[in-house]
Formats: sequence, structure tokens, C-alpha cells
Amino acid sequence: MRYLHTMVRVTDLDVSLRFWCDLLGLREVRRMENEAGRFTLVFLAAPKDLDRSAAERSPEVELTYNWDPEVYTGGRNFGHLAYKVDDIYAACQRLADGGVTINRPPRDGRMAFVRSPDGISIELLQEGEPQAPAEPWASMPNTGTW
Repeated sequence: MRYLHTMVRVTDLDVSLRFWCDLLGLREVRRMENEAGRFTLVFLAAPKDLDRSAAERSPEVELTYNWDPEVYTGGRNFGHLAYKVDDIYAACQRLADGGVTINRPPRDGRMAFVRSPDGISIELLQEGEPQAPAEPWASMPNTGTW
């Protein structure tokens, strides 16, 4: 057995791709339009997983956009997706500059949480050792839930 992907339903594909790709930094690796089923699948991979994604089609995130509007409700029972980042402060700043709320700021220089436009919780972890605590992150309070 091996891990392939996690599927996340999205309500606005353009808004979701802006978040997942432009702000978070994942890359679109393939897309499938299914006219009969009235849905679009977009597979994403982290930059350091692109070779593995090309060879094995894993590990990936699958965004599923159903063409007919639906209301999705989710619970904290899903948990979160986690990604290692080279610089947690730069990643959080890029997301914040893009209008994303940093729900759990990286006060410890190691971990932060944000949410996708569809409410999926995403944990960001500093690659290697934690960075030294730095402002404005060190004194920033939590916002919302993650």
C-alpha cells in the first residue's frame, strides 16, 4: 500500500487555485475535465514532490470542483493537511499579503495554521530547526479555529 492523494471539494476553482498555488506554493500537475460527470479534477503537488508526482502520481492534493453548485459542510474531524516550508515566516507573510488569515501564527518559529477558501485546515512546519521567534509573529494572537 502507498499514499496517493487527498481529495478536497472546492466551491470556486479560481479562488482555490489562487490559494493553493499562488499563495501556498503548490503546483498544478494535471487536470481532468469530465463533461458527463460535470466536474473538474485538479491535482497539485508540492515543489519538492514534483518528480515523485510525475513518476508515481503521489503525493498530491486533488481539488474537485463540481460544476453544479453545492454547499459543503465540514467538521474538525477531518483534521488538516501539513506541509514543510523552507521559511515559515516568508510563507506566512506571502499568505497574509494575499489576504489569508494566519489562524495560528508561527510564534515559535516552527508551526502555523491557515485555512483554504473552503475551510480546509493547513499546517505549515518549518523545515529543519525552528527559526528564532520574530515579530510580528511572536506576539500575534490566534484567530478563529484551525
